[in-house]
Amino acid sequence: MVGKKWIAAAAVIIALGATGCESKKDVISIGINQFVVHEALDASRQGFLDVLKENGYIEGENIEIDYKNAQGEQPTALSIAQDFTARKKDMIFAIATPSAQASYNATKDIPIIITAVTDPVDAGIAESFESSGTNVTGTSDGVPIGPQLEILNKVLPEAKTIGVIYNTSEANSIYQVNELKVEAEKQGFTLKEVGITNLNDVNAVLPSALEGIDVLYAPTDNTVASAYAIIIKLATEKNVPVFCAEDAGVNAGGLISAGLDYYELGRETGLMALEVLDGKKPSELSISTMKNPVIVVNEDTAEKMGITIPEDILAVARLVGGNVTAARIL
Repeated sequence: MVGKKWIAAAAVIIALGATGCESKKDVISIGINQFVVHEALDASRQGFLDVLKENGYIEGENIEIDYKNAQGEQPTALSIAQDFTARKKDMIFAIATPSAQASYNATKDIPIIITAVTDPVDAGIAESFESSGTNVTGTSDGVPIGPQLEILNKVLPEAKTIGVIYNTSEANSIYQVNELKVEAEKQGFTLKEVGITNLNDVNAVLPSALEGIDVLYAPTDNTVASAYAIIIKLATEKNVPVFCAEDAGVNAGGLISAGLDYYELGRETGLMALEVLDGKKPSELSISTMKNPVIVVNEDTAEKMGITIPEDILAVARLVGGNVTAARIL
């Protein structure tokens, strides 16, 4: 009798265990591999999570979010990706090019949804924007340089020399600077490159580089974004306005951006994640860019620097430091 009772009890335990495993499978596990902490990338993560929540994926109920930040270290990003792979996450959300590359290097099976990756083809994680041909899809934060320079010319018509500060080891930044070279020449600007490799370089190289430039351009670069406060402080001391590729730089005191709203970019990425969760393969979804970039103007900065923003720009801009008007570049 004892043997039979033990067998019956064991059967119950096994059944309960099986039930537990089955319910576990109903919980989607997403690992977030974010390269560094700064306003733009944080906003994209929040937009992504908000879309999931709005569509019924509630943390603690049917979704598990495992957020890790590499603190700007490529080896850490790879370790995070390898850990997510070993723990068989259902999806990896990779924010910024180094984290996307690390995630792709770690797994070719788990769906990887990317954002804030300027050129996923050049980064080696996709065959084309139309179809990655891999386990990757998502959104690019690439913004056409030409229209940005047209706006810069309207706002600062006397500007002739543009300085661009960027991390020379970031693939996305090199891509943007190459595009900037072409467009600057087309539109009659002289370009001065200010290359850095880490945050410490900013104080070392920027003060002297600011001599002889009329405006400093800040692309979508992780190192630059992490150093907005010091970059804008140094530029302002030299009375050099900062033109940014995304709105976080303007929030930090830059003059104007004609680029990205990373929260909205994150939301677009979340919509793509929903399609993958519904059964589509990443390679079936085109990698997209944000369709409606935003102009943002810092009124306080313009006033302090004695810069008059043209009325046609103000009419379609979102303003910070003053009255706020929502707008889009058409």
